[in-house]
Amino acid sequence: MKRITLIFFIFFTTIFLGQEKKKKDSIPVWKIHGRFAFIFNQSSFSNWSSGGENTVAGNFNVNYDFNYKKNNVNWDSRIITGYGISHLSEKGFRKTDDRFEFNSLLGIKTTTYWFFSFIGNFKTQYTKGYDYKQEPKTLVSEFLSPAYLTFGPGMLWKKSDNLNLNIAPATARFTFVNDFFSGKFGVEEGKNSAFSLGFNLSGYYKFYLMENIEMENVLTMYTDYLANVGNIDIDYQTNIRFKVNKHIKMQMTFHSIMDDNASSRVQFRQLFGLGVNYSFHEKVTY
Repeated sequence: MKRITLIFFIFFTTIFLGQEKKKKDSIPVWKIHGRFAFIFNQSSFSNWSSGGENTVAGNFNVNYDFNYKKNNVNWDSRIITGYGISHLSEKGFRKTDDRFEFNSLLGIKTTTYWFFSFIGNFKTQYTKGYDYKQEPKTLVSEFLSPAYLTFGPGMLWKKSDNLNLNIAPATARFTFVNDFFSGKFGVEEGKNSAFSLGFNLSGYYKFYLMENIEMENVLTMYTDYLANVGNIDIDYQTNIRFKVNKHIKMQMTFHSIMDDNASSRVQFRQLFGLGVNYSFHEKVTY
């Protein structure tokens, strides 16, 4: 009887200790953060002495962050996508936002803050875009025209999930267009793609300006070794988010691009809106 009691004691003690160890070892290896936002604007005028146009506009944005950490491996991926449209009286529907971008950054830790890294980026738009300043309107883009694919090895300095800098001195970039846009966006006439090899610098910094006001900065710089040596393409975006409550947020976006292959002038996009937001966090443990 004493032996049976001792066996049961050892058995249940082993199970208990095993469960305790499992709890300690079960740390999150995947962190998923999703954000959905819908912004709606409307204005109407009737016998308004100072004038104005009736306008209805809506903008939908989806951002997904996937962060993997285990041992010396760090893998951060992000999907950024959005689409916006407006209707102006007498002018009809016009696109106000159109974007799809996927970023992935894989790092193998070497020291406290440094990693061997490999970056990947793909971006394009969903629908046709027009230049309304010309008469008649001129088609300037459409789905996968242009589309950009960038990848290459490098070194990553990462202080936290909110602050990192990646240096990639041998980054390949492909530009894709259809037959209609052949000869534009840096693609030679008669071809549907262009290849470049260059230096890529990308950084990310997010912090709080004050309570409930978050500022996010995303920077990418690229220079091509094979053409226009010394010319630097810059893509910089700032997002400022004001939290009203759990589901209501106000956001300001300032986005500027300098790319001679796409335009000889500085491209600038600014968005401002108050809308409904839904955000969720999920952690996966092993």
